[in-house]
Amino acid sequence: MNTSLKQRLHDDLTVAIKSRDELRSATLRLTLSAITKEEVAGTTARQLSDDEVLKVITREAKKRREAAEAFAQGGRPESAERERAEGEVLAEYLPKQLTDEELAGIVRDAVAESGAEGPKAMGAVMKVVNPKVAGRAEGGRVAAEVKRQLAG
Repeated sequence: MNTSLKQRLHDDLTVAIKSRDELRSATLRLTLSAITKEEVAGTTARQLSDDEVLKVITREAKKRREAAEAFAQGGRPESAERERAEGEVLAEYLPKQLTDEELAGIVRDAVAESGAEGPKAMGAVMKVVNPKVAGRAEGGRVAAEVKRQLAG
């Protein structure tokens, strides 16, 4: 039986604590607490699917990236470095990100498939692209590429 992503996070947290890896254990604790918070949100508590857990991890990784940028701009390099390091820990649990070339190819195919032209067709293209890149490229990157191709 293959273990769930949440179970893998728990197992890795146990290993990190035993090996006294403070950065890894703190990052995994925060991520697991975000997952738990998501599970108890709403009217009834529920178990998140691996896809939903992946969305939480993606959101947490994005928070780390944004915080690192903010700290770097605010002249706090050590805090920025810590956020980047936490982001790298989370990246191990995310699907491999698409390269710019791979993303451009998927968007190109989607534009052709939807027959879209001009910036007004962005929504139609995004509907085709999003399921194909799910979790492998950040929404902002995808939108920028779609916009670039529709403008050109």
